[in-house]
Amino acid sequence: MAKPLVWITGASSGLGHALSLEMAKRGYRLALTARKRDALDALKVEIEGQQAGAEVHVAEGDIIDAQRMEAIVQEMDAYGGIDIAALNAGIYIPVDATKPDLDAFHKTFDVNLKGTANCVVPLIKMMKPKRQGQIALVASVAGYSGLPMAAAYGATKAGLINMAEALRFDTDRMGITIQVINPGFVETPATDNNPFEMPFLLKVDDAARRMADGLQAKSFEVTFPKRFTYQLKVLRLLPFDIYHWLVSRATKWHGKPLDKS
Repeated sequence: MAKPLVWITGASSGLGHALSLEMAKRGYRLALTARKRDALDALKVEIEGQQAGAEVHVAEGDIIDAQRMEAIVQEMDAYGGIDIAALNAGIYIPVDATKPDLDAFHKTFDVNLKGTANCVVPLIKMMKPKRQGQIALVASVAGYSGLPMAAAYGATKAGLINMAEALRFDTDRMGITIQVINPGFVETPATDNNPFEMPFLLKVDDAARRMADGLQAKSFEVTFPKRFTYQLKVLRLLPFDIYHWLVSRATKWHGKPLDKS
């Protein structure tokens, strides 16, 4: 019996790239999506070079293109259909409220929220008649509560957490497993320029292994590293003034000079 077909968006770099390699190592068949075809082709060659006999299908597309995402879901019917989706594609644009940039909000919302919805809807339509399937929304602990520079990014990740929670009321009844993946800080190009300390920073390969474990376990929330993410869960229960005081000092944001330009 063929292994499940896993659709990974944002597969060409960062956590998506590492997850693609990890899932191939575990024997899954892959459908990989990203905006750049050359990067996808290079990833396909990399996977096939590491895993003899790996089945890898590439489908170029931008998740902000709803029609293209629907077409990709339909295209994968030729290979038995998507069994598991890891909706990982997203962007992080730091927002400095002392120099607010409206475009940063719009771009982040379009990709992280609207783009994910563009994938979720055709997936549910495809999985509902089969009464089976698995959809994982990759959010972040930045969605738990506010963090410096994350006014746009954190808002979208909070939205994805809420989206998964709300969808589960219906997906359970349809036999579809819905998950939300909330990683802590992961060492990727997106975090390279964060101007604050990132506790418990994970190597991307380690994060990919933990994500793959969570996909296999099918628990609703997959969060890691727990020694960090559970601290954040506790912090968000505190009165906001106390939370803000603690996080400001932990990130060394307290007393940061104000750019007057």
